[in-house]
Amino acid sequence: MKIIEEAIQRGEKTLSEFDSKKVLEAYSIPVTKEFIAVNVTEAKKYAQEIGYPVVLKGHSSKLTHKTELNMIELNLKDEKAVEEAYQALEERGKGQLEGVLVQQMIKGDREFVAGLIRDPQFGPCVMFGLGGIFTEVLKDVTFRVAPLEKRDALEMMDEIKAKKLLDKFRGKPAVNRDILASALINLGKIGLEIPEIAEIDINPLIILNDTPVAVDALVVLKDQTQ
Repeated sequence: MKIIEEAIQRGEKTLSEFDSKKVLEAYSIPVTKEFIAVNVTEAKKYAQEIGYPVVLKGHSSKLTHKTELNMIELNLKDEKAVEEAYQALEERGKGQLEGVLVQQMIKGDREFVAGLIRDPQFGPCVMFGLGGIFTEVLKDVTFRVAPLEKRDALEMMDEIKAKKLLDKFRGKPAVNRDILASALINLGKIGLEIPEIAEIDINPLIILNDTPVAVDALVVLKDQTQ
């Protein structure tokens, strides 16, 4: 995949969020609508195209933990808010940024996590579980060795303690398990078909109506010196 080849040539250890999502999108995993803006005029144009509210995030392959670095501006409802947020990110980024990500704002009561790891013994394994701020605290996750059949993906959904969140919840429809199963199966395919990828972290995977959408994603590349 060209995105990955170019990142390796540049000596990068991770893909930017934008490029990470391009990899997911190539494997039919739903992602947020987003564009990279290199100036405030572009940011306002893209925000208009996506539709308010939007999110602005600092864009750089070096920024892997945007929240800790305060490089996210949420719930921007008009042009003035976008302008102010863009300037604030530029100020905090101080020359580190390659642009600003203008992103669809997705709100949801249900957040999951999904991903890919490479086990030394079993090879590529797919992970699914409860996401958002509870991922590290509750560790409510389950794993399967790739390749996954649909049966495997559906079993993963039933194995987490928070599985009731996949059913009808607070007036929201049940999660479309077919779309979620397809996303988990395709994460396994990425692991089998792109050996240069060491791991993938999708957190949060937010449920929009009934569809799981990757709101943040990070692709980590294998150490090419090994």
